[in-house]
Amino acid sequence: MIHLTDAYLRAGVWLTGTAPTPSPTFGSYNGDEDLVTPTWVGFAVTFAIALATLLLILDMTRRVRRTRYRSEIREKLEAEAAAEKAGDVRDPDATRTGAADPTANPTGDAQRE
Repeated sequence: MIHLTDAYLRAGVWLTGTAPTPSPTFGSYNGDEDLVTPTWVGFAVTFAIALATLLLILDMTRRVRRTRYRSEIREKLEAEAAAEKAGDVRDPDATRTGAADPTANPTGDAQRE
Protein backbone atom coordinates (compact mmCIF):
# COMPACT_ATOMS: atom_id res chain seq x y z
CA MET A 1 0.00 0.00 0.00
CA ILE A 2 2.83 2.38 0.84
CA HIS A 3 4.51 1.64 -2.48
CA LEU A 4 1.38 2.59 -4.40
CA THR A 5 1.03 5.87 -2.54
CA ASP A 6 4.69 6.66 -3.16
CA ALA A 7 4.27 5.82 -6.83
CA TYR A 8 1.25 8.14 -7.14
CA LEU A 9 3.15 10.99 -5.50
CA ARG A 10 6.19 10.50 -7.75
CA ALA A 11 3.95 10.37 -10.83
CA GLY A 12 2.23 13.59 -9.75
CA VAL A 13 5.54 15.37 -9.28
CA TRP A 14 6.84 14.10 -12.59
CA LEU A 15 3.65 15.16 -14.43
CA THR A 16 3.61 18.67 -13.00
CA GLY A 17 7.30 19.09 -13.65
CA THR A 18 7.92 21.02 -10.44
CA ALA A 19 9.27 19.93 -7.12
CA PRO A 20 7.02 20.53 -4.13
CA THR A 21 8.20 23.39 -1.99
CA PRO A 22 6.74 24.55 1.29
CA SER A 23 4.76 27.71 0.84
CA PRO A 24 3.83 30.07 3.66
CA THR A 25 0.24 29.79 4.74
CA PHE A 26 -2.08 32.73 5.27
CA GLY A 27 -1.80 34.05 8.81
CA SER A 28 1.18 31.94 9.79
CA TYR A 29 2.73 32.64 13.18
CA ASN A 30 6.37 33.73 13.18
CA GLY A 31 6.87 34.08 16.96
CA ASP A 32 7.70 31.62 19.71
CA GLU A 33 5.32 28.66 19.40
CA ASP A 34 5.67 27.83 23.11
CA LEU A 35 3.81 31.02 23.95
CA VAL A 36 0.72 30.09 21.98
CA THR A 37 -2.17 29.04 24.24
CA PRO A 38 -5.79 28.09 23.51
CA THR A 39 -7.07 31.17 25.44
CA TRP A 40 -10.51 31.27 27.04
CA VAL A 41 -12.13 29.74 23.96
CA GLY A 42 -10.25 26.48 24.42
CA PHE A 43 -11.12 26.46 28.10
CA ALA A 44 -14.80 27.11 27.35
CA VAL A 45 -14.96 24.31 24.78
CA THR A 46 -13.21 21.86 27.11
CA PHE A 47 -15.47 22.85 30.02
CA ALA A 48 -18.60 22.47 27.85
CA ILE A 49 -17.54 18.98 26.73
CA ALA A 50 -16.79 17.96 30.34
CA LEU A 51 -20.13 19.34 31.54
CA ALA A 52 -22.04 17.59 28.75
CA THR A 53 -20.27 14.32 29.61
CA LEU A 54 -21.15 14.69 33.28
CA LEU A 55 -24.79 15.41 32.50
CA LEU A 56 -24.97 12.40 30.17
CA ILE A 57 -23.50 10.14 32.86
CA LEU A 58 -25.99 11.38 35.46
CA ASP A 59 -28.90 10.92 33.06
CA MET A 60 -27.81 7.41 32.11
CA THR A 61 -27.43 6.46 35.78
CA ARG A 62 -30.95 7.72 36.48
CA ARG A 63 -32.39 5.80 33.54
CA VAL A 64 -30.62 2.54 34.47
CA ARG A 65 -31.80 2.86 38.08
CA ARG A 66 -35.39 3.48 36.95
CA THR A 67 -35.27 0.45 34.64
CA ARG A 68 -33.90 -1.75 37.42
CA TYR A 69 -36.62 -0.63 39.85
CA ARG A 70 -39.31 -1.27 37.27
CA SER A 71 -38.04 -4.80 36.66
CA GLU A 72 -37.91 -5.49 40.41
CA ILE A 73 -41.49 -4.28 40.82
CA ARG A 74 -42.61 -6.34 37.83
CA GLU A 75 -40.99 -9.46 39.32
CA LYS A 76 -42.62 -8.76 42.68
CA LEU A 77 -46.06 -8.33 41.08
CA GLU A 78 -45.61 -11.52 39.07
CA ALA A 79 -44.64 -13.40 42.25
CA GLU A 80 -47.71 -12.05 44.05
CA ALA A 81 -49.95 -13.02 41.14
CA ALA A 82 -48.44 -16.51 41.05
CA ALA A 83 -48.92 -16.87 44.82
CA GLU A 84 -52.56 -15.78 44.59
CA LYS A 85 -53.13 -18.14 41.71
CA ALA A 86 -51.69 -21.01 43.71
CA GLY A 87 -53.90 -20.10 46.69
CA ASP A 88 -51.05 -18.91 48.88
CA VAL A 89 -51.87 -15.42 50.15
CA ARG A 90 -48.63 -14.83 52.09
CA ASP A 91 -46.33 -11.95 51.33
CA PRO A 92 -43.53 -13.14 48.95
CA ASP A 93 -41.07 -10.84 50.73
CA ALA A 94 -41.78 -12.39 54.12
CA THR A 95 -39.21 -15.13 53.66
CA ARG A 96 -36.55 -12.60 52.78
CA THR A 97 -37.21 -10.34 55.76
CA GLY A 98 -37.72 -13.18 58.20
CA ALA A 99 -41.22 -12.07 59.25
CA ALA A 100 -43.42 -15.06 58.50
CA ASP A 101 -46.45 -13.65 60.30
CA PRO A 102 -47.15 -9.94 59.72
CA THR A 103 -49.26 -9.77 62.91
CA ALA A 104 -46.51 -11.16 65.13
CA ASN A 105 -44.88 -8.84 67.65
CA PRO A 106 -41.19 -8.45 66.70
CA THR A 107 -40.05 -7.74 70.29
CA GLY A 108 -41.66 -10.88 71.73
CA ASP A 109 -43.46 -8.96 74.47
CA ALA A 110 -47.04 -9.80 75.21
CA GLN A 111 -49.44 -7.22 73.91
CA ARG A 112 -51.48 -5.34 76.46
CA GLU A 113 -55.22 -5.54 76.13
